[in-house]
Amino acid sequence: MHQELSACRGALFCVRTMPRVALHTLGCKLNYAETATIGKQFLDRGFSLVDFGEPADVCVVNTCTVTERADRECRQVIRRAMRTSGNPVIVVTGCYAQLDPERIASIEGVDLVLGAREKFELFKYLGTMEKHATPKVFVSAIDTVDNFGPAFSTAAAGRTRAFLKVQDGCDYTCSFCTIPLARGMSRSQPIDECVRQARVLVDRGYKEIVLTGVNVGDYGKRSGDRLLTLLLRLAALEGLPRIRISSVEPNLLTDEVIDAVRSIPRLCAHFHVPLQSGHNEILRLMRRRYTTEDYGALIGRIRSAIPDCGIGVDVIVGFPGETDRHFDATYEFLNALPVSYLHVFTYSERPNTPAADFNGAVPPAVRQERNARLRILSQKKRHAFFETMIGRTLPVLCESDVEDGLRYGFTEHYVRVGIPADAAIENTILPVTIRTAGPDACLGSVTGGRDQA
Repeated sequence: MHQELSACRGALFCVRTMPRVALHTLGCKLNYAETATIGKQFLDRGFSLVDFGEPADVCVVNTCTVTERADRECRQVIRRAMRTSGNPVIVVTGCYAQLDPERIASIEGVDLVLGAREKFELFKYLGTMEKHATPKVFVSAIDTVDNFGPAFSTAAAGRTRAFLKVQDGCDYTCSFCTIPLARGMSRSQPIDECVRQARVLVDRGYKEIVLTGVNVGDYGKRSGDRLLTLLLRLAALEGLPRIRISSVEPNLLTDEVIDAVRSIPRLCAHFHVPLQSGHNEILRLMRRRYTTEDYGALIGRIRSAIPDCGIGVDVIVGFPGETDRHFDATYEFLNALPVSYLHVFTYSERPNTPAADFNGAVPPAVRQERNARLRILSQKKRHAFFETMIGRTLPVLCESDVEDGLRYGFTEHYVRVGIPADAAIENTILPVTIRTAGPDACLGSVTGGRDQA
């Protein structure tokens, strides 16, 4: 195959056998949704999808640039593709490509760099490619990126939960964040189109749809729509047992949305609410739009309305100016907070963000030590939350993961549960009685019939 492809010298589609494409995603659920859309472009043109690392004719890397680590991972992934996939045509897109296309183009092996608009018209540019030619770069300036772009998971994504992109971009100006630079202003997909795409996913057999975006709580800001209205419309879809909200800013998570999740069984009892710091001085430096008092009150309202709700928290350690006093306050705040788990990020300086020029840089070793402490705290909180589930019988959506004779799935609360593999089938919802709680998952046994909504 690869010899045939080289002989064509840019006429990529002159091969007579089915060409292969491998996709790799870095970053958030929104990126996964958009990668699925990219994959569909290839499927519609006769490609077969193969796992990343297998021989392929084209490798597409959808990048993230939230942290310096994400940038480094991108470069490592590109080099891995060169080693394992047989000298494929390499396409790089996503946020890193939008922000620093020339740097990506300088990486050995890269053939095509596409920006935020261009990734949705990939074949317009891929058809002109030649392997080993000077890399081609097609990146529109961010102020011209007004498209929304289709993005929802398909069977090509290999998941039982579908990611549906309902919002993109962000109007916030957090001092550490490059996302507005990479994705532009906040914009939303119309409700009717969201519902139409959700209907497609339901018809393809998905049992859970995860609503994704850069700032999902900002949904409908310019059109006058609201996230609550979208949730109610989706909850009315026949044949859709579960709807999950990916992440909502604390100042945008309204009591109406909390009440809807409490009262509508199809809306998963799970919120992911970014905090970033447990000290108000650091929150002000970060340009966040709430105080720790606001955040604590919000978590209290969620816990009061939905006592068993799964609650995840994003937190950044090592932000410029974060002293031991600030970090200790963050640790104590999180320790006392009735949440289920933490996503801990180590701060890294991002080009063209205000925080990159702030005084008070925290030494890397201190950043890592703080990260480790919060990760241990997260493990303790996760395990404590899992223990509250012991003895309960809960619907579990079984996924494809099988380890040591157990198939794993998730409850609506985002609790990972292992079930004997011979009693569970992928993409079914089973009533499972939770027997034990481990550090990373619960173990349970099936107690009834399948597909319990």
